[in-house]
Amino acid sequence: MQTYRTNSPQAAARLVAMALVSDGQYALSELQALARLDAAQRLGLSAEAFQAVIDRFCQELLQASGGVWTGMVDDATRARLMAEVTDPTLQDLIVQQCEALMLADGHLASGEIALIDALSARWRRPVRL
Repeated sequence: MQTYRTNSPQAAARLVAMALVSDGQYALSELQALARLDAAQRLGLSAEAFQAVIDRFCQELLQASGGVWTGMVDDATRARLMAEVTDPTLQDLIVQQCEALMLADGHLASGEIALIDALSARWRRPVRL
């Protein structure tokens, strides 16, 4: 998979794209949720640039799986992609967007649960008292 600059809008958008396909497909309701959230602009991308990241990510998934669409990302790749985002504020925004689009279709698939669990475990920050 392509490497993006750490904390870049593209790195962030790819993680949202991962959430979009984490149930094996993406639905119109999920795309509408991203539009309502103004996800692209909040990540610092135009709608076209955001869609280009989604398209490239899906193409890379297809290439990695030998042309068979699974929508799944292995744990090592998922960890590498999450490592491209280190800024806590950006991480919070990504989690917010991921959760909103995962809930948009009224169903949490096992792949969606696995992704949100991985994001939470990777980006856990100490409690401040």
